[in-house]
Amino acid sequence: MTACFFTWSENIIITRIIKVIGRMGMLAGSWYVYKSILKYGAADNLKTHNILSSAFYGIYLLLGFASFMWSTNVGYSALQWFMTSQTLVFCYFFIKSLYLLDVYFPKHKIRLYNLLGNASFILILVFVIGMWVSPDVFFRLTHGGEEARLGGYLMNPNELGMLAGVGIAGLMFDIRRNHNKWWTILKLLILFYGLYATGSRSSLIGALLIIGFHVLQSEQKKFAVVAIAIMILVAPIAIYKVVLKDGDPERMEEVLSLTGRLPFWEALINEGLPREPLLGFGFMRIDYKEYFQSAHTYPGKMTHNTFMQVLMNLGFIGITIVLFQLIFTTRGILKEDSEKKLMLFCLLIPLIINSFTEFGIFGESNYGILFYQLIILYISFKPGEFLRPSQKIHLIKTGRLAAR
Repeated sequence: MTACFFTWSENIIITRIIKVIGRMGMLAGSWYVYKSILKYGAADNLKTHNILSSAFYGIYLLLGFASFMWSTNVGYSALQWFMTSQTLVFCYFFIKSLYLLDVYFPKHKIRLYNLLGNASFILILVFVIGMWVSPDVFFRLTHGGEEARLGGYLMNPNELGMLAGVGIAGLMFDIRRNHNKWWTILKLLILFYGLYATGSRSSLIGALLIIGFHVLQSEQKKFAVVAIAIMILVAPIAIYKVVLKDGDPERMEEVLSLTGRLPFWEALINEGLPREPLLGFGFMRIDYKEYFQSAHTYPGKMTHNTFMQVLMNLGFIGITIVLFQLIFTTRGILKEDSEKKLMLFCLLIPLIINSFTEFGIFGESNYGILFYQLIILYISFKPGEFLRPSQKIHLIKTGRLAAR
């Protein structure tokens, strides 16, 4: 599903065909897996859990749907809304399938963090190989051609860096459980190399925070030593090269202004927001025109900050809903057991950091939204205690429940 967010061709028609077929195919696949698990010998008696997190996300989507009535471009708002909703349905069947496996097939080896880690690794590996095989395709030149960043036209380098961060968050758990240790370390090194090549400062900070978070939570001395060793090797060079940009004064000034984002956000608040303060310009719209531009800023179609994006497209009402949704999601994660809590917070770190500088979890359609929806739904279910008569009969027929 994550691969369906990439621009695999410069031809927009081909790209759209790939995305539509891929996304709908993965949605159908998640539904088929869910139904197959039920047929094989499971019953969907899962109970809702942490209902306020998913409820406020639903309210956010309902407000987005209602905003079609005042959107400055209904077609674009509708496209973004349906893509976001489609990934939510995919996540619904995906997470339910994992829970049913946990309940009825407890010896299964599938783990969410392993799936996300390996999926991210495979995609980053494609780019790492591609940067050597076809650099013109896989690199994006910035600053007048002075800097080459991994991503090309296929994916925004900062978004690709965030994907590497998600991969690191997932595979760190394979290190914790000593699963294929040396192979996992190699995958982590490739992910860090890909992250470094993207030149994404925010994603690098996120990855280092994930490792630090693991070290603080770890009771395994060997794991802590390995994690600290990785940080000692990677952090100094990466921070100097990626964050401090080799100490170049001009580039440092750019870093301090967040690559021009701060003046743009100031203009949005001072000039754009007062026009539509309560309900915004419509789902994923930030102005009456296609682009917002102030006298002193570049033209932009999106805000490069997911919270600013919500403020502009759904107003103060929308941002209030989103903030409460985040609060209830965080509270829901804190209620989980220690391993699940650590996993979800580690996945959340790169998503939240990315949300302050790019599309983010409430922005235009991107795989950050997909990962966040997985987190929401992962805390929204728990095993049920009761079975309906039809479910009992089904489990007896499949041999999962003894007849009385």
